[in-house]
Amino acid sequence: MSERSEAEVRAEVREWLEAHWDPDRPLVEWRNMLADTGWGVPHWPREWFGLGLPVPLSQAVDEEFAKQGAVGVAKAGIRHLAAATLLEHGDDFHKERFLRRILTGEDTWCQLFSEPGSGSDLAGATTRADFDGQQWVVNGQKVWTTSAHHAQYGLLLARTDWDVPKHQGLTYFVLDMEQPGVEVHQLRQMNGHASFNQVFFTDARIPPEYQVSETGNGWRVAMTTLAHERRGADGLRAHAFASERVGRIYEEEAREIATIMEPYKWYPQRAGRVDLVLPRARETSRLDDPVVRQEVAKLLTLVKSAEWTARRARAAQEQGRPQGPEGSLGKLAASHVARAAARVHTLISGADAMLSGDDGPLDGLIAEILVSVPATSIAGGTDEIQRNIIAERVLGMPKEPRMDTGPFRDVPRNVGSS
Repeated sequence: MSERSEAEVRAEVREWLEAHWDPDRPLVEWRNMLADTGWGVPHWPREWFGLGLPVPLSQAVDEEFAKQGAVGVAKAGIRHLAAATLLEHGDDFHKERFLRRILTGEDTWCQLFSEPGSGSDLAGATTRADFDGQQWVVNGQKVWTTSAHHAQYGLLLARTDWDVPKHQGLTYFVLDMEQPGVEVHQLRQMNGHASFNQVFFTDARIPPEYQVSETGNGWRVAMTTLAHERRGADGLRAHAFASERVGRIYEEEAREIATIMEPYKWYPQRAGRVDLVLPRARETSRLDDPVVRQEVAKLLTLVKSAEWTARRARAAQEQGRPQGPEGSLGKLAASHVARAAARVHTLISGADAMLSGDDGPLDGLIAEILVSVPATSIAGGTDEIQRNIIAERVLGMPKEPRMDTGPFRDVPRNVGSS
């Protein structure tokens, strides 16, 4: 299959869809068919629900699905990060247990990384997992966890060794979110949404087979998760939109999207809503102002350069190259674009930009943009973290001095104790 031409692959998927696509099928039944045949994720390995196709041919398959109006496998939300991480680091048990249900959409996921006392220092995690001879026992707290309130599973980074340097004492787990000992509380944001949660663990249990990779290798596994998250930051490609077509499968997909994408509905606002800038500038005649016109031009230039950076990342992915610094470059570019867009929206709307609700421009949407944009510089690794990565891995600059290279037990920290 991987040696076939694009035309041959397109012809084969069209023939298969003509024979099997039925919009009145149950959604899960259809997605199980996609997993069985490999057409749902054709770039995945053959042994794990794929066809081993190169990514460009996989994109051709997606285009044929779109032409037919056929629904694909579930990709929205954190589940795509879980799948990418387990494909790279999971063993056969993890892939057999979790990947199919990720593709069918039967399981939802969250990412249990950030902690209230660690800030941007992911390696400073103090949520602990202790092995009692039979299972891992987890105690601690995570925060800013999107979708934890309806997730079945979480990607958990926890400390398993306090007597080695902090990066070496972390282990990566899959955690059952619906068990006793896991308590989730939603957090209300200043833009009015409640996407994030704080999660408390009190003697939560993890069977040993739910550990991903070796004990102490959690940092490396977490970097895979974050690299995929940052690579998708440019275009929010984890998003999904319901179809207006008629049929059972579309109705079931729409209900799924309404639930899974609810926490993400403000993400276009946090990205700055560049799409609104020119229409707003024209409607308000602010393009006649040379200062506004210059700032709009600068913003659109930033957007185009960020788009090219994103294309570089996708090209690297298509060529099968490992995750590189392009994700950090794209993530930092997205932050610059969002902040520049907020400035331009403010120039266009003036003091009215601060008005929310019916009194504000676009019924308060501009105000929502202004209070949402700061999140872009924080989520998925702060701008400062991305600059460090770029400086060290792209520019070859020396690493900053560290004062936390000894046993983590002896490192001063904000909260918690060993």
